[in-house]
Amino acid sequence: MSSHFHSLKIKDIRKETKDCVSVSFEIPNELHAAYSFLPGQYLTFKTILNNSEVRRSYSLCSAPSENEWRVAIKQVENGVFSTFANNVLKIGDVLEVMPPMGNFKLTAEDNSKSIVLFAAGSGITPVFSILKTVLQDGTGDVTLFYGNKGFYGVIFREELEAWKNKYMDRLRIVHVFSRESPGSKIQKGRINKEKCNDLYDAFLAKTTVDEVFICGPEQMILDVKSSLTEKGIASSKIHFELFGTNLSKEKSTQEIRPSLSTKVEIILDEDLIDFELDSNGPTILDAAQQAGADLPFACKGGVCCTCKARVLEGTVSMDVNYALTHEEVEQGYVLTCQAHPTSAFVRVSFDD
Repeated sequence: MSSHFHSLKIKDIRKETKDCVSVSFEIPNELHAAYSFLPGQYLTFKTILNNSEVRRSYSLCSAPSENEWRVAIKQVENGVFSTFANNVLKIGDVLEVMPPMGNFKLTAEDNSKSIVLFAAGSGITPVFSILKTVLQDGTGDVTLFYGNKGFYGVIFREELEAWKNKYMDRLRIVHVFSRESPGSKIQKGRINKEKCNDLYDAFLAKTTVDEVFICGPEQMILDVKSSLTEKGIASSKIHFELFGTNLSKEKSTQEIRPSLSTKVEIILDEDLIDFELDSNGPTILDAAQQAGADLPFACKGGVCCTCKARVLEGTVSMDVNYALTHEEVEQGYVLTCQAHPTSAFVRVSFDD
């Protein structure tokens, strides 16, 4: 997967809710292959705002078969890029865009399965891409549980209703509102563990659940995953993508790294970058940037996998990992924005 940005022109902007727009891009024919994607993946953007470079990642809400590259951007308080996108960005403007990536994705084999989706707020964006792909390209059925404050905050409200009407025998949508009463007690409140237990008993207990995709804030994901695993659904069937900024600050590992001076070599586009790094100093990504390297990154919080690279020699430890699968970690992949060296020499490749 290419880690290079391309200048893409904005083709269309839609107002989805009072604080959310969706944006589509013109992809030149020669870049169609590079920008092919699986449902659930995201795009990373780069632009200059207030004289500073800003990078953000947003999930694609369009399905691959729609031949469209569209993301939804919800404005958040003090959000530099989201405020810009909702209030300033216009058709014809150009943004730097990296090709799609991400591990939260639907595979072709999943199209014929029974898929359960949980989303909260703007977490609907990758989930909507998955929903459309299963219904349009496959034979599977979909159950969507979608949490919002109220009816008018539902992103893609009319589109979801149209899909529900078109695929009445294969699609169930259950809205859950925290600040409005939708008429049914089970649909009132937040999607927490207790609510998920109730939703499972009411809608899923007597059906097959092949794969589950969850997208939203950290606590919702933890609650839903805990509920479903206790209900007997294997963890391997549960896939999630973190949305939001209130991520746990706890480190996934509490080990104290011995102080070690490490020579780090980074391979990017077959070029070699090397520098010295203390094991208790900055992350490999930050140190490489300080050394002048222009490496791919976006969130710097261990949430996306834009900065993913493979350790070819030596060992590293990560502060947190919300993005890589167990299999990827076993294969030597790390999030360089969370990685610290634990050996005297480390070679990391962004080309693998």
